[in-house]
Amino acid sequence: MPAPAYFHPRLFRFLAELRRNNRWPWFLKHKEEYEEFARQPSLRFIADLGLRLGEISPWLVADPKPVGGSLFRIYRDVRFSKDKRPYKWHIGMQFRHASSSESVHGPGLYLHLEPKECFVAGGVWHPDPRSLARIRDAIAWRQDEWQKARRGLELGGETLSRPPRGYCDDHPMIEDLKRKDFVASVDLSDKQVCGARFMTEFLQGARKMVPLLSFLSEAEKLRF
Repeated sequence: MPAPAYFHPRLFRFLAELRRNNRWPWFLKHKEEYEEFARQPSLRFIADLGLRLGEISPWLVADPKPVGGSLFRIYRDVRFSKDKRPYKWHIGMQFRHASSSESVHGPGLYLHLEPKECFVAGGVWHPDPRSLARIRDAIAWRQDEWQKARRGLELGGETLSRPPRGYCDDHPMIEDLKRKDFVASVDLSDKQVCGARFMTEFLQGARKMVPLLSFLSEAEKLRF
């Protein structure tokens, strides 16, 4: 008998409706749907992933704590934003490196669930200046290893318009040295997310990130 699916298609219906009705009274009225189709399934997935994440790396953490664990809060931080909508219209989960001092900005995996925009991502997002310098130095001095690590992956995130200090604009790796983020992703369909093989498909996507994560972790003096 196949394993039951973690997520029901109503998850994406709820998130789409939340985006259209992003107000506190609406969310309060539909909070039971959030619990049933978003929060509780996510925590179950995280707990089960903790038993298998060692297949990717023993240094990645899947923490099923309801608060302060791998599941991001649904509430947006609107303190410095002109957009005052209080809720995210996606579900986010992070699986950080156990030895990283930066829970969000260190090497790790990320799962994003949003209607027709689901993906598993891996890498380093917004590293601190010291880590960023180490990653750039590793790319510059270990070019062959870097090209192998990122082979088959399209990197995303922010980049500088000019070469970073200390690097010439004719450096063969200059476009990657300009990067401020070192993140790749594998797309997932809504159908995959709601299927019985979702755990397997998540791990398959995560395995594609292993060479990238290994390189970045080593650059930051972390084991992987």
